[in-house]
Amino acid sequence: MTVTDILPVPAWRDDLPLEYAALVERLEPLLPCLEVPMHLPWIDAINALKQQRGAVIMAHSYQSPEIFHGVADITGDSLGLAQAAADCDAELIVVCGVHFMAESAKILAPGKTVLIPDLEAGCSLASSITAADVLALRAQHPGVPVVSYANTSAAVKAESDVICTSANAVQVVESLGVPKVIFLPDEFLGRHVAGQTKVELVLWHGRCEVHEKFTAQQARHAREQFDAKLVAHPECPPEVLAEADFVGSTTAMGKWLEREKPARVAMITECSMADNLRVQFPTTQFIKPCNLCPHMQRITLQNIYACLRDLQHAIEIPADVSARARAALQRMLAVGRRESV
Repeated sequence: MTVTDILPVPAWRDDLPLEYAALVERLEPLLPCLEVPMHLPWIDAINALKQQRGAVIMAHSYQSPEIFHGVADITGDSLGLAQAAADCDAELIVVCGVHFMAESAKILAPGKTVLIPDLEAGCSLASSITAADVLALRAQHPGVPVVSYANTSAAVKAESDVICTSANAVQVVESLGVPKVIFLPDEFLGRHVAGQTKVELVLWHGRCEVHEKFTAQQARHAREQFDAKLVAHPECPPEVLAEADFVGSTTAMGKWLEREKPARVAMITECSMADNLRVQFPTTQFIKPCNLCPHMQRITLQNIYACLRDLQHAIEIPADVSARARAALQRMLAVGRRESV
């Protein structure tokens, strides 16, 4: 049984298209036109409940447009959302993203209530490694510090020396001032970082199930068939990155588009991000070699509404795990974020 089986659909009001005219205009180019009216009652109900609860809704860049544009108060990458959770005034936060993102928000805002609409919204990278795996690697490489990607569980973060994002991974690795680092868990991001530093990296075998599907042939086809610039996330395979005009994090991709203003671009990353960026860059044609994250797709307007209505799926992290994970995140924040790569 799904959430939509048990939730009554909010009543349609004839004034909804007028009240949400600006949003309708924004969504219609991004979604099949018949979907937009179906979303409006849910968007309206969520916005009313959000105001009643005094809640803030945060959405990752990979969320579908009706969530990203329709109900989110704050949007961004996983670290940006976690920092916003700590900085915002709201005591109730709904994270529209995957589980490790909600955990990160709770780690940096331990006194706030952090909810996730679906507890099963996971991540292949986060599930590829456990805290026990980190301890085993430390035993195999005594004295070698551990740098873990933000796409990891709170338990793994707690066993790490410092966290990194795809934007600042090289900077974080080199900040340790050591010749060798254990880098977890993304193998392809690790290879990309290894190519930009003299620090030796011990890599894990984790991969993003979305980004690993892209191929060099797809990238070349986008360039040759559409004369498109190629922008790729560093979680993609090395042969895909070799074809790209730019490789960078989700935030860095947006900055590159703003700077370069290409006529056509192929976003080699999760499909919804291109949809959401089309609003910001209307003069750029987006060619989508489309892979959707099945975990991000678990977040829907319906389960966001249920989450707010019932205050369900609160993120709880043991205090000692949270404290150690927070220390690792704060070490990264002390290094800084390199947004412009």
